[in-house]
Amino acid sequence: MNFNQRVLQKHDYLSDSEKFLVDFIEKNIRSINSLSIVKLSEQSNVSTSTIVRCMKKLGYKGFTDFKFKITLENSDAGKDDILNFKNIDKQIETAILKNKEEVENTLSFISPVIIEDALEAINYSRKITIFARGFSEMIAEEMTTKLQLLDKHCEMHSDPNIIRLKSNYFGKDDLVIFISLSGNTGELVESAEICHRHNIKTILLTTNKNGHLYSLTDIILLGYKSEQSYFPEYEVRSRLPLQVLSRILLDSYVIRYKKNQHI
Repeated sequence: MNFNQRVLQKHDYLSDSEKFLVDFIEKNIRSINSLSIVKLSEQSNVSTSTIVRCMKKLGYKGFTDFKFKITLENSDAGKDDILNFKNIDKQIETAILKNKEEVENTLSFISPVIIEDALEAINYSRKITIFARGFSEMIAEEMTTKLQLLDKHCEMHSDPNIIRLKSNYFGKDDLVIFISLSGNTGELVESAEICHRHNIKTILLTTNKNGHLYSLTDIILLGYKSEQSYFPEYEVRSRLPLQVLSRILLDSYVIRYKKNQHI
């Protein structure tokens, strides 16, 4: 169901300000994807809470979800994608679009200011320690290898006991990077609490802004995680958003500080 169909179906349930917002969006549909929720609020003269409430009434998860689906509906790339799926099983098409959704929404969350803060923290650190558990360990191992190739003193740990032990011995020139999809991994939270108490610089790669790690770390790179899982009985969700964030972070570091080195 596209945007216009959603509006027709829910029109009678919208308030006057929500109808005004919908009318503004319809007239400016091609430029909506380039607007933040704050900019849309300013230009349409409605509050951000009205925008969020309206999006949910229309069946979207929020403003980001709305922008993603509008992009698919209106971009040539989105149309080509749908055409290419015409001979594919619908469930497989859903799986493909799930990955597209995670990547595009993760990219939309990225803040240049936060990236710059993370680059500075990496560049000026004496030693970098990366903590991760489960499937996130693979991302941590790749980051560790690349940082070592860039002449950074970097080590990675996934053992809970070592994570707890190491956390008590960081110095003011150290940097700790946490990689956690849920942001609630017990031993990582314990480590982050110790780092927070000792004013140790920390970076977090996560998809959960409500997780405990989110409130305990200094620099946060937030990704988007789809609610859909094809392995619901197990905690084996894709780390694609975290992979995207780690790649952008390290590629940016090379561009900013190591232009003549190749990984």
